[in-house]
Amino acid sequence: MSRVFDGYAAAEGIASGPIHRLDWGVPAVPHEVIEASEVERELDRFADARSWVRDRILEIKARTEARLGPVEARIFDPQLLMLDDPEMVDEVTRYIRDNRLSAARAFEWRMLEIQARWTRTGHAMVLDRLNDLEDLQIRLLHRLLGLPDPSDLARVGTDVVLVTRDLTPSLTVQLDPKHVLAIAADRGTRTAHWVILARSLEIPTVVGLGSLFQQVRDGQEAIVDGRIGRVVVDPDERDRAVFLERRRQLEAWEEEAEFIATQDAITADGQPVALRANLDLPGEAQHAAHFGAQGIGLFRTEFLVVGRNAVPDEDEQYEAYRAVTEHFPHHAVYIRTFDLGGDKFPMFLHMPREENPFLGWRAIRVCLDMPELFRTQLRAILRSTAHGDVRIMLPLINDVEEISRVRELLEEEEDNLKADGVPFNPGYKVGILVETPAAALEAVELSRHCDFFSIGTNDLTQYTLAVDRTNSRLARLFNPFHPAVVRQLAQVARVAKAAGIEVSVCGEMAANPMGAFLLLGLDITSLSVAWPSLPEIKKVIRQFRVEDARRAAAAAVEAQTGREVAAVLTEGIGATVDLSVFAGRWNLSPG
Repeated sequence: MSRVFDGYAAAEGIASGPIHRLDWGVPAVPHEVIEASEVERELDRFADARSWVRDRILEIKARTEARLGPVEARIFDPQLLMLDDPEMVDEVTRYIRDNRLSAARAFEWRMLEIQARWTRTGHAMVLDRLNDLEDLQIRLLHRLLGLPDPSDLARVGTDVVLVTRDLTPSLTVQLDPKHVLAIAADRGTRTAHWVILARSLEIPTVVGLGSLFQQVRDGQEAIVDGRIGRVVVDPDERDRAVFLERRRQLEAWEEEAEFIATQDAITADGQPVALRANLDLPGEAQHAAHFGAQGIGLFRTEFLVVGRNAVPDEDEQYEAYRAVTEHFPHHAVYIRTFDLGGDKFPMFLHMPREENPFLGWRAIRVCLDMPELFRTQLRAILRSTAHGDVRIMLPLINDVEEISRVRELLEEEEDNLKADGVPFNPGYKVGILVETPAAALEAVELSRHCDFFSIGTNDLTQYTLAVDRTNSRLARLFNPFHPAVVRQLAQVARVAKAAGIEVSVCGEMAANPMGAFLLLGLDITSLSVAWPSLPEIKKVIRQFRVEDARRAAAAAVEAQTGREVAAVLTEGIGATVDLSVFAGRWNLSPG
């Protein structure tokens, strides 16, 4: 009997194959007390092990840069910083000297203390940092204990689905996409460093699966769909048929991607749709352009700072923004200012310990509290406006005062650029991400100060339903088709239309056929999706009739439950699109 596990989509693609369980972890360290005469020897062993690990990480970093590029290679910088962090080194040294512990035991003690302190915060950004710490811990302990290098993956078979509790960056970068068909992990987040590498390697990945590792064995068949965040173990004939059809569709779309890219994003009854791409890294811009993106609807800029110990300078940021902009000379590029905090933080930003980080010091709040960090980014973005239609998108805005403060900073930096003789386009646009119920309720007033709205359906759903979107236990409750979310979408769309400003959606909802159908019915005709989803969603849009979508959306706004919303949308779509592959995700099944 087949078993279905829903987690979080982390890297696009679908694959099927036998399971290989990768069981790795921190080795057991014997309790060992040393003699006074052995203290200096243990200190030397600790220093030698750190030196060996440093060389090994630098070697992996160099290989990563050659294989994937310099941005991805910076993922290893946090581990290099941790190796020399006084918080770690000084305490291990003290435990060796004062407690007469072996180097391995002293290091293990210190790691347990750091992990316990970080784990108490219990949120995604710390879990990502813990993952880096664990990678470092495993390698250093293996060296101190004289054990084989744990990063040797020679025992991983070929053509397998890798199932693991978690991964590390140094393990992931050694995976061969020709042989590791997909990854399914109990833990992990979309922003984890190893997940970013998996995306760069184009290995379909699902994370946040809870206890999958304990419930499977080597050799069992598994289907991994990184598009919707689902793993099917021991699939039955129907599951295999759905998988084969899904894979056939994807392969067909890949084969006709160039043809689809030349086609207009337009509904069957003639409604044009602005179909843009979401980017995590600058290098993805060429893929988005190849797949026919009409610009970039969300360019996340956190890659420039996360994991770094110093603020990137203005020129580095400018070059990244310019590179993306020049790929789309005739289309808009929406650059989101730093959305730090929550589940993303750089090493140089000393984030306060918070019980509810997604409700805390993050996004625009961080930027306005750190004007020098923010000014550098704003100046770099302004410079990039000289190369195309660059638009500035502000995250987590709740009131007009926040927009006003940003506009004041922009005006000051405009004056500075003029004084320095640096070119920029003064006709750039500034808008906001509508991500909270507060912003949706305040949309009328906010619209008077914005050039556009972009709705972030992921956070809007999270904040409306009080459901942590990174918590796998709550996955079944995270439903962007909940009536409360649908009515806010309708409200924001009406306000934007009345104000004469564009409204778009850049969350996962836009990449789901049912979501796209609802949004078009609400007269939201600008959608932005992950670049691998562009051919699929464009083909789906071309099968819709916007008049059908409007009728269904009107009924969805009046629906009382998420199931009713799904039912009216399914009825409206009819037989034009096969929704079976999406049923069950976000409680979409209308039955």
